[in-house]
Amino acid sequence: MSDTITPASFRDPSGFLFLRDGVLYRQVNTSYKENYLQLMSSGLYEKLAQEGLLVPHEEADIPFCRNREKDGHKVLRPEKIPFISYPYEWSFSQLKDAALTTLKIQKLAFEKGLILKDASAYNIQYHMGKPILIDTLSFETYKEGGPWVAYGQFCRHFLAPLALMSYKDVRLGQLLHIYIDGIPLDLAISLLPFSTRWNLSLYMHIFLHGWSRKRYENRITLPTGPPTGRKVSRLGFQGIIESLETAVGKLKWSPGGTEWDNYYNATNYSPAALEHKKEIVAGYIGRVAPQGVWDLGANNGLFSRIAANKDIPTLAFDIDPSAVESNYLICKEKGEKRMLPLLLDLTNPSPGIGWENLERTSFAGRGPVDLILCLALLHHLAIANNVPFDRIALFLSRLCRFAALEFAPKDDSQVQRLLAAREDVFPSYTRESFEQEFSHYFNILDSTPINDCKRTLYLLAKK
Repeated sequence: MSDTITPASFRDPSGFLFLRDGVLYRQVNTSYKENYLQLMSSGLYEKLAQEGLLVPHEEADIPFCRNREKDGHKVLRPEKIPFISYPYEWSFSQLKDAALTTLKIQKLAFEKGLILKDASAYNIQYHMGKPILIDTLSFETYKEGGPWVAYGQFCRHFLAPLALMSYKDVRLGQLLHIYIDGIPLDLAISLLPFSTRWNLSLYMHIFLHGWSRKRYENRITLPTGPPTGRKVSRLGFQGIIESLETAVGKLKWSPGGTEWDNYYNATNYSPAALEHKKEIVAGYIGRVAPQGVWDLGANNGLFSRIAANKDIPTLAFDIDPSAVESNYLICKEKGEKRMLPLLLDLTNPSPGIGWENLERTSFAGRGPVDLILCLALLHHLAIANNVPFDRIALFLSRLCRFAALEFAPKDDSQVQRLLAAREDVFPSYTRESFEQEFSHYFNILDSTPINDCKRTLYLLAKK
């Protein structure tokens, strides 16, 4: 019996996740026993699990994690989330919905005499199209007059980045990539427009809160709640949560104005070519019968939905915030459960970060997947980003078992557009070179020219 504690949960004294024989478990430590018993006896766990707000679990009658037996109270077997994503990979509305979900959970917990002791964005995951809390040990007993201990974390992980994305630039959400415990409030204050000080909610929860922390930073105790200087009554506690809910709810960002937000209306595909391409992709998916699909360069998810509509868990990655936001809003509107849009720059994918670079797993470390779709992307990688075919092939071979790729020759209008802005220093950008380099890592199962188009789709199997 071999146990491995997951690197993402080692900081919490209340318990941790561990793997045993490929099965994920959560150990509840004795130090958390009373809080866990209240969570279960209060009816909060049952309510949250039924509403899809907290990942459900079963109590497992198995030994505690090896070398940590003396700490153990219970072992839980939680429902496993198929793919773990991170806040810096979410669109604006995904982060906003995660924030509102956290506040909704806090309100329900307060009704049962508990509060969230953590409000980390990393405790929220997207599952079956909706945000869900995955940390069962985030709750503790509410103490009358006490502050919300997770207040500062909520402001750093949710309110500050959302305000920056809304009022300044949506790309500032990527600061969460640098600051693993949320965007420091003094940094948010320095970046937000002066006019945001007239927003009462932002003024209290970001400006006054940030200035208060700055004033007390050299003291032994930092303020954990809003800068009132008094104990927080039950009514005041509820007021803080409702104020945060109003602040988050009012923040807006509309996709548009980027290179890719209207891609399919500006592409060189004729209606006949687009339909034929859909048919080929659908045929490849049917032939492979994948358990999971990653669509790299998915734009608004047009082709991702071919897989998702077949009830296949599908990740739709794109570099453009507008495309990912639009895709997520479509998913919400249609109630789609099998597709998750995510931000990804394939030339600079999410690395492993945190302690020992292991707390948050790299993009590649969360693979491999059965099938990758790489449609209308190779020419951007090879020409716009100078990534040779052999390096693309090697990277993709580490990520998947099968790949559906689209090759666009140099006389394709979109390739011509890329070459118009620079010298053509790509003599090896040919179909023959593409097939030769990819054949080192893949077997070519099929190649089909797209009707009324110069492009060809390929189905490859990893060797």
